[in-house]
Amino acid sequence: MDFGYKRLYIAGALQDAQGGARRAVVCPGTEEVVGEVAWAGRQDAEAALASAELGFRDWSHRSLKERGEWMYRLRDAAAAHENDLRLAVMYEMGKPWEATAEDYETVVGALDWYAQEMRRTRDTILPDIENTHRHEVISQPIGVVAAFLAWNFPLLNVGFKLGPALAAGCSIILRPSSASPLSAYVLGEICQEVGLPAGVVNILCGPADSVAATISSSTIPRLVTMIGSSETGRRLIRDSATSIKRMSMELGGNAPVLIFPDADLASAADDVAALKFGNCGQICVAPNRIFVHREASGRFHELFRERACKVVTGFGRGNRPTMGPLIDARARDRVHGLVAEAVRDGAQLVCGGQMPPAGQKGFFYPPTILRDVTPQMRVAREEIFGPVAPLIGFGDEQSAVREANHTDYGLVAYLYTQDVSRCRRIAEQLEFGEVMVNGFKYSIYLPHGGVKESGIGKDCSQWALDDYLVKKRITIRN
Repeated sequence: MDFGYKRLYIAGALQDAQGGARRAVVCPGTEEVVGEVAWAGRQDAEAALASAELGFRDWSHRSLKERGEWMYRLRDAAAAHENDLRLAVMYEMGKPWEATAEDYETVVGALDWYAQEMRRTRDTILPDIENTHRHEVISQPIGVVAAFLAWNFPLLNVGFKLGPALAAGCSIILRPSSASPLSAYVLGEICQEVGLPAGVVNILCGPADSVAATISSSTIPRLVTMIGSSETGRRLIRDSATSIKRMSMELGGNAPVLIFPDADLASAADDVAALKFGNCGQICVAPNRIFVHREASGRFHELFRERACKVVTGFGRGNRPTMGPLIDARARDRVHGLVAEAVRDGAQLVCGGQMPPAGQKGFFYPPTILRDVTPQMRVAREEIFGPVAPLIGFGDEQSAVREANHTDYGLVAYLYTQDVSRCRRIAEQLEFGEVMVNGFKYSIYLPHGGVKESGIGKDCSQWALDDYLVKKRITIRN
């Protein structure tokens, strides 16, 4: 597959980088070049900032009805290009074809859902105690949005930012990850095709030290939002400190799973396998530490191993794979290093844990289960971001909760038990932005975000709009 050459989308037009630079896009499933993208520099970042500033002046003054109509046009055009968008995700990420549906459906769904959600009234009349004034609180768009995206769900991440920004009346600069920029550039072509007003959406990718730093350090953006690692988030906060900006960040995770003896162990094994091995474990909400009560460990280990053995690794559509590769060789080496170190420290390898044979193309790594892991091991302290499942035993509820909370991260936690009082008790004690009990669900209308080092603000839902809107009080004397 050759996608050819894709250009930047700035000021309503497709453009070459001003320096003429290009960057190859390599498929992690084949290690082959599948296309090129224009590789932006500092001048392109400055052009995008100027474009977004002008675009905001226009877009913010358009009615809700008109903004919604443009969002529906973009939604419909993206739907017409479903195959192009999904192929781009498949090749830039190495995802199985079936797995690309989530990316595509999210970007289309976000445009649809936020166009409707923004029509709900957010204005409030406040009573005046002395009856001398009338007070109204209205919502207005915050301004230019700078959005920095992670590589693991290229279009899903675009949807999380694009939907609320456009609905709120903000212009946006999207900087996709250099590891997976292809699908965002294809979306830029679709924006140009529908004739989206100039400057409302700008899409470019380039080096962090020139492009990302130029955008985040500018005084033009009023909201800086990102999806990525906690380390990148801290750097972005430092770069953005040239002016007072609002921050919204979904960062790293170290998700615990607590499985009690009275749980539906088959259902728990299904869920943990789906989350752990989906997208080759490259998911911020993937289980990272699986705490299993000693009375349930034998049966759960058996059920979980059965599910791991059914995972089919591969690329594309040929053998209907259920798990693709890691993003690159460095990621695979890091994941394998965590496994090897855990085994040296006393963990037992249940399955997987082997590097592919020399000469095999693609950055694949097998579903891997480690038992007898201790919370002190690095594989239990760091975000793995790979298809490796550390199993940790526990004997009592409070020790499990204490160890689950013993992390700098706080994105999501999972709990499996049939005891209703235990569900409520532990859910309230877990220090995470989301707690899933006896199952999991993620959707554009459900708030998503963490605490501690896992982020600020929310993606998805009505609450995400709070990051893109400012509240203004208007008081009029009677």
